[in-house]
Amino acid sequence: MKALARLRIAALEKTISGLKRIADRRGKHTGPTHLLTGMEGENAAFFHLRRKGYTVVARRWSCGELPGDIDLIAWRGPMLCFIEVKTRTAEDMTPAEAAVDRHKRHVLRRLASRYLRHLPLRERPPVRFDVVSVYLVPGREGKIVHFENAFGWDERRTDRFKHWSTFYADRYESH
Repeated sequence: MKALARLRIAALEKTISGLKRIADRRGKHTGPTHLLTGMEGENAAFFHLRRKGYTVVARRWSCGELPGDIDLIAWRGPMLCFIEVKTRTAEDMTPAEAAVDRHKRHVLRRLASRYLRHLPLRERPPVRFDVVSVYLVPGREGKIVHFENAFGWDERRTDRFKHWSTFYADRYESH
């Protein structure tokens, strides 16, 4: 069953990639370049997570009453994951995940709290916040770095994003 699911994911990914190439050749771009790059990164992250066994239940979720959106919401077993995707077309000095600043984390926490209130569950599931950095550098193979449990509900706790040197030492050595 898992092999069939992997084949289905690969076929869907190739289909979307093929349709994108056709649209590129025809010059059918719909929207600003940075938004198209972001959508391409979200698609790459979506397929990456599906290959890792995540069940993605929402993309670009927003509640309408609060500003912002959550790029991906997925289940990994009993764990509900709220995932922010950051895409870059160059690997400069500042990594993509650095864009998830204090304000963005606050927005994601508020939206996640609202999402949880709408779940038809008696008990709140275990939750974590992930960040996926996608690098789509022209002429090179895409690179995806997934930071599981990148930050928590409380900004006062020692978030990995506050201590960059420790954060990078932990993450880049293990990937």
